Amino acid sequence: MDSMPEMDSSNSENTNRFSNTISNTTTTTTMSIGTSSSSPSSSSTPSRYENQKRRDWNTFGQYLKNHRPPLSLSRCSGAHVLEFLRYLDQFGKTKVHTPICPFYGHPNPPAPCPCPLRQAWGSLDALIGRLRAAFEENGGKPEANPFGARAVRLYLREVRDLQSKARGISYEKKKRKRPPQQQIQALPPQPGAT
Repeated sequence: MDSMPEMDSSNSENTNRFSNTISNTTTTTTMSIGTSSSSPSSSSTPSRYENQKRRDWNTFGQYLKNHRPPLSLSRCSGAHVLEFLRYLDQFGKTKVHTPICPFYGHPNPPAPCPCPLRQAWGSLDALIGRLRAAFEENGGKPEANPFGARAVRLYLREVRDLQSKARGISYEKKKRKRPPQQQIQALPPQPGAT
């Protein structure tokens, strides 16, 4: 029960419609219909979120091992998390225009430009959320969580603002749509009712 078997990367083993299933292929993703629990049991496969969180945690662990000098998790700080996020930019796929680019502020540029590719703000924000949860699940104390450091929050805000200006897309907080409230009119009391 301590170790979980790795999933077959070529297909989804369990097709029972009431279990949580994931397909690691790029062509198919199966959504679960049944309820999911917060901790995966040995009878069901981990959720997509849990798999991604595990991969992100392993990637960050590998980054710490390859760091010069190698870092232990206990010595990791918000500054190291920022280093990691900047390192990930080289693998980004989001075009972020520089202020001198003629397409700066245009969401759909009509022609290619030499501006750099970066990690999208939303991807970084989700990554930090998963790593923050993984840190605490792996024995870290919430008050010592480097992924929740003020510097990391400020960096994410800065990236969001920069990318929204550069791409002409505003990142406004989504407001929950509330269902229209039906007006319930109070009926006057019936005469003779007790």
